[in-house]
Amino acid sequence: MNKTQRYISCGVMLAAMAYSAAAAHDKHGGYSAGEPGDPKKPAREIVVSMNEMDYSPAVIEVKRGEQIRFVIRNAGTEAHEFLLATTAENLKHGEAMKKNPDMEHDEPNGLRLAAKKSGEILWKFSKAGTFEYSCLIPTHRELGMTGKIIVK
Repeated sequence: MNKTQRYISCGVMLAAMAYSAAAAHDKHGGYSAGEPGDPKKPAREIVVSMNEMDYSPAVIEVKRGEQIRFVIRNAGTEAHEFLLATTAENLKHGEAMKKNPDMEHDEPNGLRLAAKKSGEILWKFSKAGTFEYSCLIPTHRELGMTGKIIVK
């Protein structure tokens, strides 16, 4: 492979990674589970603890239109993620993560936390339905690291 072919190959790979990172967006440019929250508006706080291969709580109920400040704490001994989307989107993104396990998430609906670290996601649930949060680090989701959000 010559130098030009390597650059093209790298460009194609970067484009595929960018597409995978944006998989939680729907066809209208939004997110399937709602939208990033407004820090100037009130929010209900929900603490989510990530452990070795589960979340607590595992099921969360919210009202459509409600804004939630997720305080996410990694109580585990290794890095974990919280990625909010549909199950189908997380499964698709999980396949991309198997090829790029160190993929960084720079999206308002997800974060990766090192062991014993905390972070926050501010989210407005503007759409009714059932969504999930899961850890897409290879094997974590398969070992049960998923949670469900029911928006009524």
